[in-house]
Parts: sequence; structure tokens; C-alpha cells
Amino acid sequence: MRRPLALGMFIALAFWAGCSQTEQKACVRGECPNCICAKPVLRHVVLFKFKDGTTPEQVKRIEQAFAELPGKIKEIARFEWGTDVSPEGKAQGLTHCFLLTFRTEADRDAYLPHPAHKEFGSIVGPHLDKVCVVDYWTRR
Repeated sequence: MRRPLALGMFIALAFWAGCSQTEQKACVRGECPNCICAKPVLRHVVLFKFKDGTTPEQVKRIEQAFAELPGKIKEIARFEWGTDVSPEGKAQGLTHCFLLTFRTEADRDAYLPHPAHKEFGSIVGPHLDKVCVVDYWTRR
């Protein structure tokens, strides 16, 4: 009894993996109808420069608080972030980049006044020297 069940699970897993690869290839070509990348999306880019004296512990708390927003705000379709590693030296002190993806302007507009976003603002605000925000629609 276990052998047919295991074989069935293996076949299902193999099929799922195959579909996943197919969807990934279609996604790269912009042909995946159910994927977020099948249509233009709204990107919300946020860049931070922290005030002198902001401790590494405070920066880590800010990073964690920002990374928690997708779990609190359903309109955020995707989220990623990182720190500047450019060798060009043109970041003007901006060290952190956060990229949020929204499906619609209405989703972005719901995010901006959301209580969790406002709470995050109260955490990061006292430590910011400079912030830059750019929104754009992706183009293929």
C-alpha cells in the first residue's frame, strides 16, 4: 500500500515541479497569465540615508520592521530590500533600498495611509537623514 502512495506522491511532485519550470519560463517571456509579472506592476522604491549616530541595532530594527510590512498589509504583492554595494560611489549616503510591488495604484494608495505603514514611519522617522521615494510602472 505504501509503494503506490509513494509513487503517486513522486509523480505529483514531478508534475508540479515541471509545471513550475514551465510557468517560470513563461513568466520570463511575459506569457504567464496567472503570474504577477504577466501585467505591468507598480514599483515603489524607497531609499534611506540614516542620521549620524544611528546604531547598527537601530538600523537592524528598522530593516526588520520594514520587512514585516508585507505580512501586515495585504496590498503589497512583493517585497525585497538590500544595502548599497555599488562601486560607483554615487549613492549620496543612501544605504538602504526597499522595493515594494503593487498590482494597482489603488493597492499602493491603500498602503500609504495603512496603520502598519504609519507605525513603521514612527519607528524609522527619528533616524532618517534623507529619504527618496520613486514610483513607476514596469514596462516590457
